[in-house]
Amino acid sequence: MKLSVIIAISENKVIGNGDKLPWHLSSDLKRFKAITTGHPIIMGRKTYESIGRILPGRLNVIITHNKTYKVEGATVVHSIEEAISIAQGQEQEEAFVIGGAAIIKEGLKYCNKIYLTKVLADVKGDVYLDLNLSEEWKTIKEESLPANDKDEYPVTFLDLEK
Repeated sequence: MKLSVIIAISENKVIGNGDKLPWHLSSDLKRFKAITTGHPIIMGRKTYESIGRILPGRLNVIITHNKTYKVEGATVVHSIEEAISIAQGQEQEEAFVIGGAAIIKEGLKYCNKIYLTKVLADVKGDVYLDLNLSEEWKTIKEESLPANDKDEYPVTFLDLEK
């Protein structure tokens, strides 16, 4: 099974603001849904709580240190390694680490693909992520879209592999 990260990040490294996405990007949400539906997704508790619901059509694996935390319809685990093991047991081609920043940093050690949305703007936020990607990550696909009535900012979608 391939483990991938899927993330949107602004030019000033913002990925969140007040437990919400700091932008409205319909094309990014559609891309996220198309790529992750039918596959396990791995997220931290705060990311799950900011979404506010189970994402349908996907095994939702939530990582938390809280041993009594439970979410109906999701699998709750206590480490990235446990989450990866659960995802591997689903016999899918690919599983996705979707956030937050600490889970992505941990997950990158195990991933060989990144689906990156570069939000081409500096945005206000309180959650930052500096990917610090090494030269071993190569762009295999790139698509740019302008801002429009459904996308607040221009974006570049990148698929990277190592």
